[in-house]
Amino acid sequence: MPAVILIRGAGDLASGVALRLYRAGLNVIMTELVRPRAVRRTVTFAEAIYEVRVSVEGVVGRKIEDPTDTPEIVRVLAAHQIPVLVDPTCLVAARLNPLVIVDGRMTKRPPDTLQDSALLYIGLGPGFVAPDNCGAVIETERGHSMGRVIVQGSARTDSRQPDGDPRRVLRAPAHGILESAADIGQHVEEGQVIATVDGQPVLAPFGGILRGLLRPGVVAHKGMKIGDIDARNDPALCTLVSDKSLAVGGGVLEAILARPEVRVQLWA
Repeated sequence: MPAVILIRGAGDLASGVALRLYRAGLNVIMTELVRPRAVRRTVTFAEAIYEVRVSVEGVVGRKIEDPTDTPEIVRVLAAHQIPVLVDPTCLVAARLNPLVIVDGRMTKRPPDTLQDSALLYIGLGPGFVAPDNCGAVIETERGHSMGRVIVQGSARTDSRQPDGDPRRVLRAPAHGILESAADIGQHVEEGQVIATVDGQPVLAPFGGILRGLLRPGVVAHKGMKIGDIDARNDPALCTLVSDKSLAVGGGVLEAILARPEVRVQLWA
C-alpha cells in the first residue's frame, strides 16, 4: 500500500486541499458523510457520493461505498483518481494507517479521537490547537494570515460572518426539504426565486451568478447556509475551486513537507 494522505471531509476547502496535494504527486483519500451538504457542488469531491464519479478541475473523484474494501481503494489510486469513501466515522484510518490525516470537515470544534498511527494530524480552522489536539493548524479566515501554518496555538475564532457582502449567502427560511428553482452557474436577478425550503421561497438579494446551492432533496435547517450568489457575474468561477481553498491547500502542503520524518516517506 503506498503512503496516503487521508482528508476527512470533501467539501469546498477540503477539495482545494485535495487538488493541491494530488497535483504535488501525493496519494489522496477522502471520507464523507452518507448525505453530504456541500453548497459549491460543482467544485467539491463530496458530490461523488451522489454521482459516483465527479471531476473537479480535471481531477476525478470516485465513490467507494465500503471503506473496508482496500483492493478497490488501491485500484482507484492506481488509476490516478481520488477515492471518496462513505465513512462518517473514519473507519478507514485504522485499516490503512495513513501517513497524514487532514481534518477538513470544518466542524469548528475539537476533533474526535481516531485509532490510527498517522505521523501528522492537521486541522483546518477553528477547533484545533497545536500541539494539544493536532500537529499543525491551518488558518482558514481571509486576511493576511490565510493559509498560514500554526504549530503553536490555534486559528482565529469563528467570526460567524461570511467573507465579503453578507447578503451573498443564502440561508434556509425554515426547516424542510430544499427544492431548487435555479441552477449553479445561472445568472439570476434581484428578487428572483432561487429555491424553496418547506415551500418557503429563497430570493436572490442582488443580481449575479448562482455560485453554489445545496443539492435538491436535501433537508435544510432554518438559518443554515444553502446557497451563494456571486456579484462578479462570471459563470467560469463556478467551475474553479476558490482562492481561499487553494491558499489553505498550500498551507497543508507546507505543513507536510516541513516534517522530515513525513517527507521522507511520501514517495517511498
